[in-house]
Amino acid sequence: MAKRIAARIPEKWNNPPSMPNVLALFSFRPRAYSAPSTGDLWRSVALFNYYRLTLAVLFVFLVSRFGDTLLFGSSNMPLFLRTSIAYVALALVSQLAIQLRHPRPSWQLAAQVGSDIICITVLSHASGGIQSSLGMLLLVSLAAAGLISRGRITLFFAALASLAALLQHSYVVLTQELAEVAQYLQVGLLCIAYFAVAWLANTLAKYAIASEKLAVLRGIDLANMAEANRLVIQDMPDGVLVIDEHGVIRQHNRSAERLLGYAFPPEGSVTLDDCAPLLAAQFVAWRQDSGHGNEVLRLPVTNYQTRVRFLPVQREGFWGAVLFLEDMRRAQAQAQQIKLAALGRLTANIAHEVRNPLSSISYAAELLREEKHDPSQARLFQIITDNAARLNRIVQDVMQLNQRDRVHGEEFHLDEKLALFVEGLQHTESAPQEVFRIEATPDCVVEFDRVHLDQILWNLCRNALRFCSKRAGSVQLCAWRAGERRVVLEVRNDGPAVAPEHIQQLFEPFFTTSAGGTGLGLYIARELCEANGATLEYRQRPEGGACFRIVFGEKKDEP
Repeated sequence: MAKRIAARIPEKWNNPPSMPNVLALFSFRPRAYSAPSTGDLWRSVALFNYYRLTLAVLFVFLVSRFGDTLLFGSSNMPLFLRTSIAYVALALVSQLAIQLRHPRPSWQLAAQVGSDIICITVLSHASGGIQSSLGMLLLVSLAAAGLISRGRITLFFAALASLAALLQHSYVVLTQELAEVAQYLQVGLLCIAYFAVAWLANTLAKYAIASEKLAVLRGIDLANMAEANRLVIQDMPDGVLVIDEHGVIRQHNRSAERLLGYAFPPEGSVTLDDCAPLLAAQFVAWRQDSGHGNEVLRLPVTNYQTRVRFLPVQREGFWGAVLFLEDMRRAQAQAQQIKLAALGRLTANIAHEVRNPLSSISYAAELLREEKHDPSQARLFQIITDNAARLNRIVQDVMQLNQRDRVHGEEFHLDEKLALFVEGLQHTESAPQEVFRIEATPDCVVEFDRVHLDQILWNLCRNALRFCSKRAGSVQLCAWRAGERRVVLEVRNDGPAVAPEHIQQLFEPFFTTSAGGTGLGLYIARELCEANGATLEYRQRPEGGACFRIVFGEKKDEP
């Protein structure tokens, strides 16, 4: 299985094609980290530009609305207003360039941060220099530049901002005699803050890069594991359904589709109640009592006998369950192979060790009967002959079982086949024709071994004829289609029904309620049905009588 799974691994995982087994899926090789996608960079640059545009418009609005009542533009109001308008224009130009996707994002970011440094420095100068505290706005621009550019040129922007602040303050000191030289301390602290924010943004960017690398590696590893699980589930011979707590099927495999006889749609969600109401009821019962999670059921659509197992999926509360559908035919087929091997040895021994001595006993009894004896001895000879004949029938029935694996399928129309069979049975058993009634539609076509089908019908119809009332229509053979590819045949009679305590033993070998029966007829009939992919079961009839149902398997398509 591992080799089949390995052969189906997509090449995009960069695994060598000669990988020996599925474990190679998890021998992950780290790859070089790829930078954020261009789309992510453009979105980040656009968001930063929205902040700049909002800030510039706010400056223009405050100066236009409140004028000299604010500290903004206290030293040179016209310069502050013109710079704010220029700031708005630069932000709009940047927005247009972002829409046009030209130039590339790194150049866009450099232009935005450079224009911020120039405009905010001039606005600070027009508002009184370091005392206006407008230079603190550059901290936001530096932090954004560091996070967007992943810290590669953040320190360069911090150096430009510090140089602009020092030049602005030096200009004020040189041109205004009242300026205090001591304010260089405040400018120095602001420059230190620029570099601190730049360093912090650089550190955070490194952590973000490392976290993103780890997330990418874990995501690829998780995708590999999920794909491996999917391939393993798809390759399992048992049906698997992954169900959440609401009964919605999250995952399934082809075996589940085959066992349920339901084609899952490629899109859209399907609940367990939609595809298998019987399993949905079992799921509800299992959630209430976990003891119901391991039962053998016969699925209604395909008539497959399956073992149903629920395994809970829970770590921090109940999430759902994994439903396993084990096809019991596989286990039965394995047991059948063992049984056939033993049966072959048994029949060979019977033919040599039992049948030959039995023939000698019968022949000797016949010779003794030809001599003159008193009536009591004649009765003993008759007992010997009858029991020898009964033993011979048992030997013949057992030897028929050895031929159950020799199946030569032929196509039959049941309406024609049943009519011919009943006609032959009437002559053999001397039964009136009106006792039998056949109801079969022309579309009932099955594929079955001819000898096996005759033997099954012979066993079932002889039993029905033996126990029926011998009136018109006492024995009914009814055939119809159940779905597109399955045919059902029922053999009914109006005699007494099987006692409830005997139903479980009906198909066991050597079980009989008749004094002259061998107890192998129904057992052989069921074994031959299974050899041809069909099932034989006893059905209770509400109106009374006995009913045996044969469900024929799907007819094989021509190659």
